[in-house]
Amino acid sequence: MNPLDLVNILKKHTAYIQTHNFPDPDAIASAFGLQQFLAYYGVPATLCYDGRIDRLNAKKMLDTFQIAMYPKSELTHMKEDDLIVLVDSQKMNSNVTDLIGNEVACIDHHPTFFPYEYQYEDIRPVGSCACLIASYYQETGTPISQNCASALAYGIKMDTADFTRGATALDAEMLSFLFPRANWDLVTDMYANTMAFDDLRAYGAAIQNIQIFDGVGFAYIPFNCAQALIAIISDFILSLDVVTIAVIYAMQTDGIRFSVRSEQHCLHAGNLIAEALQPYGSGGGHPSMSGGMIPSCNVHLLGEDIHSSIRSAFLDAITRAEQKN
Repeated sequence: MNPLDLVNILKKHTAYIQTHNFPDPDAIASAFGLQQFLAYYGVPATLCYDGRIDRLNAKKMLDTFQIAMYPKSELTHMKEDDLIVLVDSQKMNSNVTDLIGNEVACIDHHPTFFPYEYQYEDIRPVGSCACLIASYYQETGTPISQNCASALAYGIKMDTADFTRGATALDAEMLSFLFPRANWDLVTDMYANTMAFDDLRAYGAAIQNIQIFDGVGFAYIPFNCAQALIAIISDFILSLDVVTIAVIYAMQTDGIRFSVRSEQHCLHAGNLIAEALQPYGSGGGHPSMSGGMIPSCNVHLLGEDIHSSIRSAFLDAITRAEQKN
């Protein structure tokens, strides 16, 4: 679709741009980039989310790039006829709260597990959602500020792990487009001082608890920690030379959260977590990275030894996937 179609849909309405519940750099950059794009065409939009911005680099993004995002608790004026654009997320996914407004548009790069009819839909399998938003500026010749270009460039680099994970030609093309338009001092500064001291506890717990079965590394974090940190630790575990699939899970106040990484091209991480958690919770994601959750009300279904049940669920799902392939 033409990005300007989205402008026409939102004009003369109160508009919101909603990310998933735990906004990461790609989600924040995408929402901010879309907000600035719409503003150029006279459509103001408020950035919002439910959940928490709990990673240090995500919080630093808001300050560095001067981005304002509002949690659900502060959206007291949202009405049913207000329009919502979902960015880096899709309606009915477990990590997206259904707000009172009307979701009329979706811009995302994740696979679709729950089809939904939007007035405007741009869902493409690329490495980062930020590259889709950057393409809007390029396709329409819309001017982009240095600050916005910097945020989008950082979002692309983070979600593709500097082009080592899920990157596509469009990600590279859009980074090239953004490069002369961004302030690279700001982008470089974002890589400094982005780990909190308390994060070391989670790394220590994962290292202490890791178990490896035929190249599948399982690590458990027995206390509440940021969802984004669980994902970062799964990347860390995957970097081990004896691990080709990493399954990291952490006990949270609302249940058990999972992050999965896969280096096996024949094994789709999103499908793997969806199948493994199907009896207990839900999950999904990309071929190489995915996330999911078992809500607290279903944890008892795992039995007395939750770790054995989790290992069996994933190993059995891997075996079934390998047999199909």
